[in-house]
Amino acid sequence: MIILGLNAYHGDSAAALVVDGKLVAAAEEERFRRVKHWSGLPTQAIQWCLEDAGLKLKDVDHVAINRNPGVNNLKRALYVLRKRPSLGLLWKRLGNIRRAASFEDQLQSAFPGQTLRAQVHRVEHHLAHLASAFLVSGFEEAVCLSVDGFGDFASSAWGLGHGDQIDIDGRVFFPHSLGIFYTVITQFLGFPHYGDEYKVMGLAPYGEPKYLPQMRQIVQLQADGTYRLNLRYFRHHSDDVHYTWDDCCPEVGTLYRKEALEELLGPERGKNEPLEQRHRDLARSAQAMYEEAFFALLKALHGRYGTDQLALSGGCGMNSVANGKVYLNTPFKRMYLPASAGDAGGAIGCAFVVARQQEPTPRYVMDHAYVGPEATEAEVESLLKARAQDLLTAGCTVNQMDDEGALCQVTAEAIAEGKVIGWFQGRMEWGPRALGNRSILGDPRRADMKDILNLKIKRRESFRPFAPSILREHVAEWFEQEDDVPFMMEVFQVRAEKRALVPATTHVDGSGRLQTVHRETNPRYHRLISAYRDLTGVPMVLNTSFNENEPVVCRPQEALDCFLRTKMDVLVLGNWVIRR
Repeated sequence: MIILGLNAYHGDSAAALVVDGKLVAAAEEERFRRVKHWSGLPTQAIQWCLEDAGLKLKDVDHVAINRNPGVNNLKRALYVLRKRPSLGLLWKRLGNIRRAASFEDQLQSAFPGQTLRAQVHRVEHHLAHLASAFLVSGFEEAVCLSVDGFGDFASSAWGLGHGDQIDIDGRVFFPHSLGIFYTVITQFLGFPHYGDEYKVMGLAPYGEPKYLPQMRQIVQLQADGTYRLNLRYFRHHSDDVHYTWDDCCPEVGTLYRKEALEELLGPERGKNEPLEQRHRDLARSAQAMYEEAFFALLKALHGRYGTDQLALSGGCGMNSVANGKVYLNTPFKRMYLPASAGDAGGAIGCAFVVARQQEPTPRYVMDHAYVGPEATEAEVESLLKARAQDLLTAGCTVNQMDDEGALCQVTAEAIAEGKVIGWFQGRMEWGPRALGNRSILGDPRRADMKDILNLKIKRRESFRPFAPSILREHVAEWFEQEDDVPFMMEVFQVRAEKRALVPATTHVDGSGRLQTVHRETNPRYHRLISAYRDLTGVPMVLNTSFNENEPVVCRPQEALDCFLRTKMDVLVLGNWVIRR
């Protein structure tokens, strides 16, 4: 049975292919179009998934999309009757619903000459989120929670997962949303682009929660563990806010009422204005408010369901700082976080919802994210020959090393020497994190490595941290918690006695957003870090995404282009080592 799952007409459009109950391919559309967070129908991701599996569109039995315009319509109607939002807002919402409702025609037209015979399934947005975690977690039973911006008129949903079923028992409906709250503070702090929330999370440790009382006026916790927004500070529920979702990087207009929010928090940060301590304190206060609401909901859900396992998803599931505190602040003892908790993950989630409905198959556990495109050695060799003149002009040497041990040793030595390494291996990672196949690597021992990376390649805000990839068997020696974090979705405190040893991957508050590296799921990356450990005594390397203000590189030509236009020292393309 062949099932194609889609996240379409929203940020981070993506496709996933499930065959006989197993995920065989998945990729975000942005990686092919080279436009961050690309929104629309993910035709190129669909094409790649099918080609990778040797299939055509006609071979697909079921197509699932993570939107269902038919759900929660009574809530929608009652809201419109009570609140009477602007006609412009209503028209845009209806237009977005119509696009999702008629996507079969658009899918068919994108593949001319191929017949779409598949049955189409519209899966509620939050059910797809919940499934992207629980149905691939390996848990027999768990509390399932999705915390998001909005999808199908809800911002959160929760219930109990058991076996192949997820029973949704509760939701927080529009216009109340923790995701919208965090986006509003992100915009207020002068970060206007779609997906900039992680900048606020990175800025927060530099501040103090001095504005937490004011944040509590914006987000109001309820006795049942849920939350409501004080809507006097928001525009998304009533005004014609600008949204762009069609074939582009998404754009979202200002979601807050300027005068009201400035009266509460002081003046907004304008474009290109310097970051002041007040802005850092606002970021810390917003993070503290999010955590307060998040943990209150988790405690209530644990009390309701009485199970110690949690499957967490939704866009807010990308808040790795809060995720890393779940065990400290709630009774949960085990947690599964998918590689892509946000909207892209809905492509996998809706595919598995349909898979479980159609026929029983052995439970699939997603313990790694290496399900994207890969390049053969022949393709890499052909590329290097075609670009020989460019490499010569740049003063590069090229060597092929078929001995994996020698390749990892040479790369580990270069890292230990302070070199910046582009590391392109195997199948591309699914999700927003580079996990050792499309990564830029550096020496975590060097206090100046952050500045070196920002100067040579990343050109990003200096307050944003870089992450450690650590051998799974050494986590307890270096971090205060020992959870498995294969998808780099949790932040833990580095042990106090170790922080000075790895300053480049230790944030200002003593934390690190770690990735645990397993020999079984990524043997070459594990071998590289092991070689670096043998040289230095440190079982981790600095890992950041292989890109330069663009989507993470997908194909070898993009890796080579990024290497040549930046000041990277070494590029390892499969078995090929390119040095400046």
